[in-house]
Amino acid sequence: MSTDLEPPERERPADSDRGSIDGDPVLELDGVSKSYGGTRVVEDLSVSVREGELLTLLGPSGCGKTTTLRLIAGLERPTDGEIRLNGRRVTGPDFEPPEERDVGVVFQEFALFPHLTARENIAFGLTEADEAATEQRVDELLELVGLVDHGEKTPDELSGGQQQRVALARSLAPEPHLLLLDEPFSNLDVDLRVEMREEVRRILREAGVTAVSVTHDQEEALSVSDRVAVMHDGSLEQVDTPEGVFQRPRSRFVASFLGHASFLSGYVAGDVVETGIGPIPRAAVDGLADQYDGTDIDVLVRPDDVVARPPAPDETANGQVVHRRYLGPTVFYRVELDSGDVVGCTHNHADEVPLDEPVRVELAADHDLAWFPAGAKRVADGGPE
Repeated sequence: MSTDLEPPERERPADSDRGSIDGDPVLELDGVSKSYGGTRVVEDLSVSVREGELLTLLGPSGCGKTTTLRLIAGLERPTDGEIRLNGRRVTGPDFEPPEERDVGVVFQEFALFPHLTARENIAFGLTEADEAATEQRVDELLELVGLVDHGEKTPDELSGGQQQRVALARSLAPEPHLLLLDEPFSNLDVDLRVEMREEVRRILREAGVTAVSVTHDQEEALSVSDRVAVMHDGSLEQVDTPEGVFQRPRSRFVASFLGHASFLSGYVAGDVVETGIGPIPRAAVDGLADQYDGTDIDVLVRPDDVVARPPAPDETANGQVVHRRYLGPTVFYRVELDSGDVVGCTHNHADEVPLDEPVRVELAADHDLAWFPAGAKRVADGGPE
């Protein structure tokens, strides 16, 4: 039996330390939209960013996140809606240009002046301070970003990570009310990217800066943000803590975009949900009220929520491994269930799960599972990279 019932509005989980930002709003977007010609690229965005918070706009290429950043910076004018900085309207008839908004921007290319030293790059925006105050501020920032011994070097004498720190320090120098970071780690190699995103998060926290970042990298967004705003086709799909968007996605797009997602077809029958891997206790499915008895739903499972193994002599197989990808510490398997569903499983690299052989898939999750009304299922075609 199918149903057009929608999942109930789920109670937001308690904020983690990263999500418990209680300051006044520094940035407010109220119904902001942007069109180019007849094409709507940003649609009715409403979100606020509080003092000291790092909000990350996350989504695939072309979803409108960079346009949103440009609207906040004043590099574009919204077609509709209102943007406020510290309660002050900066759009509409009294549109404020970028230089009047007290907003700093860190571009993905860093945009350092090649003929200036690191010290001179950082000091560039301090036009209203005297020489002594400028020197003191630059010294403070060089210490903050860990470049005290590199102040006299030009950009071509610095590594990519050091250049990024200089760009960050230069943006922080005038003490902006808001800092915008446009794909700040995309030009760095993988190892340096991981190191620098933690370093940048430390710097922002120590400086007490409110920031909005843009990225398409899910791991980056989840690891450094206080909250994540997931965008799709110009709209906000969900704004929540990293834990909230990953564990309690409010749409199939959010579930599928944030890591590998598989959906188990289920039928709600009393105290259990019948699925292709056996009955799942109803209590383990988040927010499944009595009104959903006798309905079909799709239960979200991540690769670490299920395990696949050869069946014991007294057990029956319920699927077959159709794909294996070795990832070093782990191995990703795709299993086609007898029910027709396909699920991804992640195992320790030492586990041996035979390819093209019958297996038994069982639930291993120790947390509530998200679910959606029965419908077309989205399964990431490659699993984790």
